[in-house]
Amino acid sequence: MSEHHTGSSRSNFRTEIRKRRNQLTSDFQQHAAHELIHQFRQLPEVKISQHIALYLSSDGELDTQPVIHWLWQQGKSVYLPVIHPFSPGHLLFLKYTQNTCMVPNRYGIQEPRLRKADVLPIQYLDLIFTPLVGFDATGQRLGMGGGYYDRTLAEWKKVKPVVRAIGLAHDCQYVDKLPVESWDIPLPKIVTPTKIWSWESS
Repeated sequence: MSEHHTGSSRSNFRTEIRKRRNQLTSDFQQHAAHELIHQFRQLPEVKISQHIALYLSSDGELDTQPVIHWLWQQGKSVYLPVIHPFSPGHLLFLKYTQNTCMVPNRYGIQEPRLRKADVLPIQYLDLIFTPLVGFDATGQRLGMGGGYYDRTLAEWKKVKPVVRAIGLAHDCQYVDKLPVESWDIPLPKIVTPTKIWSWESS
């Protein structure tokens, strides 16, 4: 498949799945967010991790706030991505608490105000939950197209070979097969409100 054809195909998938996701009702979103906590209780990765990166939802994404509050109740430290001010296309992760001062980033998404004291170097993260637009039966993840998480996961893998990265999505974001690019990093697990998808070898 040519690069141009793959790109346009990915763009079509992105448009279609985002439309699907944005049609979910607020009642459905609320129910899905609480079902996600049930899935988190079953994840061994969450039990053994202390420093956990998540993200704040936008554009119809699965609402992560209830699960973040649940993690705080478990005594876990939660970190949110911040667009790196000096390294284009990269992310920093900052500690997130109920008192964190939030500011909108260039995409209009709330992120912690950049304070050096709140930054956790990536090698100290135990677990990263990534947003995604779509996923398929092989664990391939389709992002928004900025490549932020692909770069982050590639960088993380260099300093932490045993990488624990898990995608989060609504069930309606599943497709049978996504068009794949050479830089795409498939995820070993993807969690939806009704299922934990795993491609890890037993």
